[in-house]
Amino acid sequence: MPALSRVRIPSCINPDRDVHRSTNVWVIVLVCACAAIGMARLALDIEHGLAAEYFDELDPRAERLFRMVDSHVSTAQVTASWLDNPPVAFRVRWSGYLNVREGGRYTFALRSDDGSTLSVDGQMTVDNGGRHAAQVRAGTIQLDEGPHAIRIEFANEVGGFDLDWSWAHEGAVLAPIPSWLLTPRRAGLAPLVTARALDWLLWAVLAATAVAVAPGCVRVARATAGRFPRAAALVFFIALTLAETWPLAAHPARLSRNDNGDTVVNEWTIAWVAHQAPRDPLHLYAANIFYPRTNTLAYSESMLVQAAMGAPLAWLGASPVLTYNVVLMLGFALTGWTMCLAIQRWTGDWSAGLVSGLLLAFNAHSFTRLPHLQALHAEFLPLSMVALDAVLRDPRVGHALRLGMYFTLQALTSVYLLVFTASAMAAAALVRPETWWGRRFTPVVSRLLLAAIVSAIVLFPYLLPYWTVYRQQGVATGAATATSSGAIWAHYLGTPSRIDYAVFSHKYFAGVALFPGVIGLVLTALALGTGQAFRDARARMCLRVGVCGLALSFGNKTPGYAALHRVLPLLQAVRDVPRFGYLVIFAVSALAGFGVVGLRARIHRGWWPWCAATLLAAIALETAVAPIRFTRFEGVPSIYSQLRDVASSIVIEMPIYDRIAAFHNAPYLLNSTAHWKPMVNGYIGFEPTGYRETVDECRYFPAERGVAAMQAAGITHVFVHLRLYGEGIVDTIDANPAFHQLARKGEIVLYRLDPPGAQP
Repeated sequence: MPALSRVRIPSCINPDRDVHRSTNVWVIVLVCACAAIGMARLALDIEHGLAAEYFDELDPRAERLFRMVDSHVSTAQVTASWLDNPPVAFRVRWSGYLNVREGGRYTFALRSDDGSTLSVDGQMTVDNGGRHAAQVRAGTIQLDEGPHAIRIEFANEVGGFDLDWSWAHEGAVLAPIPSWLLTPRRAGLAPLVTARALDWLLWAVLAATAVAVAPGCVRVARATAGRFPRAAALVFFIALTLAETWPLAAHPARLSRNDNGDTVVNEWTIAWVAHQAPRDPLHLYAANIFYPRTNTLAYSESMLVQAAMGAPLAWLGASPVLTYNVVLMLGFALTGWTMCLAIQRWTGDWSAGLVSGLLLAFNAHSFTRLPHLQALHAEFLPLSMVALDAVLRDPRVGHALRLGMYFTLQALTSVYLLVFTASAMAAAALVRPETWWGRRFTPVVSRLLLAAIVSAIVLFPYLLPYWTVYRQQGVATGAATATSSGAIWAHYLGTPSRIDYAVFSHKYFAGVALFPGVIGLVLTALALGTGQAFRDARARMCLRVGVCGLALSFGNKTPGYAALHRVLPLLQAVRDVPRFGYLVIFAVSALAGFGVVGLRARIHRGWWPWCAATLLAAIALETAVAPIRFTRFEGVPSIYSQLRDVASSIVIEMPIYDRIAAFHNAPYLLNSTAHWKPMVNGYIGFEPTGYRETVDECRYFPAERGVAAMQAAGITHVFVHLRLYGEGIVDTIDANPAFHQLARKGEIVLYRLDPPGAQP
């Protein structure tokens, strides 16, 4: 009888092969099911929500600023649609259809601050109009089963706003109106029910498909990662970034968030640095806005690291929007990647690293900060923490230099992240006194001082313009502001992620989003419950960082914050105090990695690849906000390039706006990237000294007083937007001999302005 070890199992009854073959069959079936369900859903052509039109003026004749489909009519929805930066006064109009499942008398209620109205089938049902504080008005109407035309109008005249609507059938308690019953186009109830069922079915089949393919993907990933683990992790986070920010990757040169002025400013910023750095680096901060003021780049974040990443694209001719979008996506991918590397280094577990990286890269705070490129590049924060840990454990000069380098790079991405990283490292070092007390005090502290000195030397020319602006303009935040703008507990429940928002966060989300995620919190609780968060020195560091960020995010509501604010100038650079909550998200992301290690120890080794893949997929689904609404960018009008080769030009675009409507100046900054001439217009986080006086005088244009103000300011070229003035202004300007029309493109006219006393 042959030895058992020599018996070969025929391939036809090889259990592993049969399992793989069965799995492949199921994958094919599930993929086909996904395709069939998806095609059926597309064929229905049902979109849930109401068509929304947003206006940044109260005048009913004003042109619509943008249009979209809103799934809800609420304060949170309006805030999100304005990208967390609504104008002081604005209007919104929703229209579409509400499907009624059962006929009868329906009561509708509108709560609003200021005025709102609701019409059903053209009949005024609720009139809550006028300027007033939050109040509720209701109305009753008889409705038959089926679709009914809905029109809601809301106007906010000044200050904060509030909006919500609800309904009740036959005297029942008022309740929210389900978004799946709303459609921008007329549709019957049966298609809506079918669409809802297909949506749920598609998500279920997609989840089953992900589970089915996960083991194979894990095997391939493990084989690749075995040879090139860091590269494989980077590819993983790049792929996730493309999915989580979809559809940005589909048209990165055409899609944008330019409906938010902060996006445009940041596009202009990285374009300016790429333009100026190779030409005149000593005058890098002498940007071309707010002429004749100096150091205007320091009015906001200069983002030198992000600009360096995008510079090769800009030098190859990429538009500021394309450059911005590529750098934005790099911010998500690199932040997740470096967090993954840090946690893998500390735990020795790639699964833990991937989970932590995913939680830090794709979090609620980051997705609400898409217009703020400076907030999306936190990739050097995890590396700084790793370097700090290395210095505390082994105080070598090399480790100190690495710490100084990482901290400096993080500081060059954002002043806010400079403050956050410094706060995190201080908290982390203080929680490990055993590493620097006693005989270790001198070697450890001397290395930390070396890192600080190296960083200070490099950062000095970067921070000096900010200090100059601070002294000249007084832009620092006072302690009173820190009190009024501190976080509230509801901020830590706010998130735009589709699942969490629908389940609970819609009750709390009002612009500030600091929710770390359900899965992240569960894994963190596991790390705390098992004691891993206290036994491991690195985990203790991260825990203390989270506690520090939580305390600082509440501003003066935290005892002792006012004293710290007075003695630490860096704190005065943080105007939006709740953003310290990002350190809480960082801490939860890191501790979740330690929680994964504890979870893995309790699961059979053979099951872990399935569990890890399921865990990663669940986190990706929980954090998902895609598809994200972007606006379309058609490029800078060609008329602006006509000034590129004109020497000694000083530009103004009309109309010009001051503080109340300053965001209307933002597109002018992007236009200036076609010529880079000094420009009177500007948009930034504050209004520089004397700017309002300039605006007030120039607003008299085209009257002689306004023209004289322009000539006194040395302006040589004027771009006039006819859409905001009307065609009649052309004749008025042409009648003035000081103006010479040089070009016209659509509704934009370029004029040359002669100085006073010049011969016509």
